[in-house]
Amino acid sequence: MSIKRVLFMGTPDYATEIFKELLNSDYEIIALFTQIDKKVGRKQVITAPHIKQYCIDNDLNIPIYQPLKLRNNDEATQIIKDLNPDIIIVAAYGQILPKEILDLAPCMNLHASILPKYRGASPIQEAIINNDEYTGVTAMFMEEGLDTGDILAYQYLKLEETMEVAEVFDELAKIAAELTITTLNKFEEINPIKQNDSLATLCKKIKKEHGEINFESARALYQIYKAYSYWPGIFTKDQLKLKDISLIDEISINEEGEILKIEKDFVLIGCKKGSIKIKTLQAPSKKAVNAADYIRGKRLNIGDSII
Repeated sequence: MSIKRVLFMGTPDYATEIFKELLNSDYEIIALFTQIDKKVGRKQVITAPHIKQYCIDNDLNIPIYQPLKLRNNDEATQIIKDLNPDIIIVAAYGQILPKEILDLAPCMNLHASILPKYRGASPIQEAIINNDEYTGVTAMFMEEGLDTGDILAYQYLKLEETMEVAEVFDELAKIAAELTITTLNKFEEINPIKQNDSLATLCKKIKKEHGEINFESARALYQIYKAYSYWPGIFTKDQLKLKDISLIDEISINEEGEILKIEKDFVLIGCKKGSIKIKTLQAPSKKAVNAADYIRGKRLNIGDSII
């Protein structure tokens, strides 16, 4: 089939990057489906999804639909049927497409991992936590299962040691944007590959409590920090937030949370195995401060523990 008319479904900036690439291509975006506007921050300001705001800021004359749910929504299904897309492209939309919509046109998802390794809601964070050497983006057909469809194409990204989650998101968004166009251009020539379900793992939606850390392993703590630095951050059981962290070593043996060194703009903290450098600490309901100033303010010394 010849593909021209694209219905796009996406919500955050990852989706916006792909959307922008499509706008600059020969493909026609006939409509955008995105999540509803939500209350954000302490003042609960009604805020549009990133991709909708991009459309508003750039005066794009593209119909925007924001159904609360797709499942058992006859109106949304009829809208898509009437739009008559050649393909539906989905990128971090935030809802699972029901069978009645999957049956209307081929549905292609840009999933931010090399499938089948990380299916589900947090593949980027999972790859970082597990200290994977590579992650990437998979273009895949969608079916009723969660990220179980046949693979159309994929592209790798090497994870550098100091990459935090926001940077990985940005790099994968660029890759996904390019991969979308190259996959569409070669769509009729592609022989989809079935996923090997035995290699699949499911990563769940990240919750605030996942940011609580211990000081068992410096390497594990550092990987969790990089994965969760954007949200929810990392913190001790007493809700002390740790920011601006570097891994110093992975082999030294220390007491958990032991203060090993206090310098002008950082402190060195020991883990049962290894040590980390922390530049910024933030107590509950307080402003983030220089880690050394925090330690001195608490009258802690080398050999004391921060936990």
